[in-house]
Amino acid sequence: MNIYGKKVFLRGMEPEDMEMYREMANDPNTERLLGGWSFPISTKEQTEWYEKAVADKRNLRFTIVVQETEEAIGMVNLVDIDWKNGSAFHGIRMSAKRGKGYGTDAVMTLMKYAFEELRLVRLDGSFIEYNTISQGLYKKCGWSIEGTKKKAIYRQGKHYNLLIAGITDEEYYAIKKDLDY
Repeated sequence: MNIYGKKVFLRGMEPEDMEMYREMANDPNTERLLGGWSFPISTKEQTEWYEKAVADKRNLRFTIVVQETEEAIGMVNLVDIDWKNGSAFHGIRMSAKRGKGYGTDAVMTLMKYAFEELRLVRLDGSFIEYNTISQGLYKKCGWSIEGTKKKAIYRQGKHYNLLIAGITDEEYYAIKKDLDY
């Protein structure tokens, strides 16, 4: 089942997506914007990760595809899903096409799936304090900064704060109406 937004659709990961995923993981410009950290990933390691990831129903990952061209441009996820309490951690990583509304559409589409289909009641996320692109994206999508983990991320010889963000189902339904989703 594909999950359709206005500009993109989200589909399950396919083996042919793994080169794009590996390139994103190995791209230092992309990596410096993300809260976690990673080691360089080989094709073999990416394939092994894929094999585990597609079988894991507590962590759902979707490839972002532009509807008009069917080009895969990134991934969104719901990880550490807590089915009992109705929450999950959400993230997005895009390889291309920034500034065209695809990220906003991908986040809104994933939230629609999370809140309306999976019946989750809360999503959490985080981003490095200097990642103004993510801050703007999540603010536009109705998320709020709920806290700060001081000096939690080390990048390029310096520690940075990690901003903790979240959205509830009620906040999603309000922004959904405002953004006409």
